[in-house]
Amino acid sequence: MRNRWWTSAGLTATALMLAVCANAGTASAAGSAGSAARAVSSQRASSPSTELKTRKINGVTVLTNAKGFTLYWFGPDTSTKSNCNGSCAAIWPPVKGPATAGPGVTGKLGTIKRSDGSIQATYNGHPLYTYVADTAPGQARGNGLNVNGGLWHEVTASGAAAPKASASSAGGNGY
Repeated sequence: MRNRWWTSAGLTATALMLAVCANAGTASAAGSAGSAARAVSSQRASSPSTELKTRKINGVTVLTNAKGFTLYWFGPDTSTKSNCNGSCAAIWPPVKGPATAGPGVTGKLGTIKRSDGSIQATYNGHPLYTYVADTAPGQARGNGLNVNGGLWHEVTASGAAAPKASASSAGGNGY
């Protein structure tokens, strides 16, 4: 079991570094990964609003934060508990709650209290996250990834299962 955790963490770190390196040119991978993660976290943390919106990505209408970054849910979570903490939450930052519904958001919004005491937004009972490898609005690189002990899904506006994504869109099944 312990080896599976390290394998998942290693695959996640490798995927993140590859995504960052693809955008970083000749900069060092380690420095670029840290800089990119800090820039994305800073960019998201400075958002003046917790409003959720919808956007069509890869032909599917998904939920995004106010800046247009795709929102995800994690298979092992429950409606009352996030199972993504520590290093997992550094790669999959929880969406701070409470959130408000913007255009196209018709599901039920709520909140849960995380193990660290912070409040996380939920949609139709799923705790919400962003993904640090999504470096620009409109990306869904985390959809269908099986890392950190479970499967990650983009959150569709309708709540229905998203169609299987193409290989070019970092595939998997959606919400």
